[in-house]
Amino acid sequence: MFASKIFLLSPLPKTLPHNATNTTKFRPLTVKSMAKESGATTTAAEAAGIVGGLVANPVIGWSLYTLKTTGCGLPPGPGGSIGALEGVSYLAVVGIVAWSLYTKTKTGSGLPNGPFGLLGAVEGLSYLSLLAIIVVFGLQYFVTGSIPGPLPSDQCFG
Repeated sequence: MFASKIFLLSPLPKTLPHNATNTTKFRPLTVKSMAKESGATTTAAEAAGIVGGLVANPVIGWSLYTLKTTGCGLPPGPGGSIGALEGVSYLAVVGIVAWSLYTKTKTGSGLPNGPFGLLGAVEGLSYLSLLAIIVVFGLQYFVTGSIPGPLPSDQCFG
């Protein structure tokens, strides 16, 4: 807190006329920061959004790359865990974008930055992931005529 306050004093003139005396008193100027303190608390929803977004965005990138190169999504994995992670990641990104749009309509600005700007970064990455989803799914539909379903089929991992 002490570092955010700066006191500025006007300097005294270097030379005074020989018959003048300095009777002017300068009062210190205070500069205050209007930003939040760095110790601001993070809500549970913000923490969940940060963790979910930091996991979901790379998984979606992997999924979209796999879809574009093989024509299928991620493999189911042991017990369907990778496929489940893929599905939950798509839902998480859509949820973060929906939360951001809702906040934008109610407050006029997007989500708060969060600690170290992570929530703001997750918000931006989620919008980019949504754009990539639209592009890759559109290309997949125009090239093959379909988009793979959420469950393994004869075409993919059947």
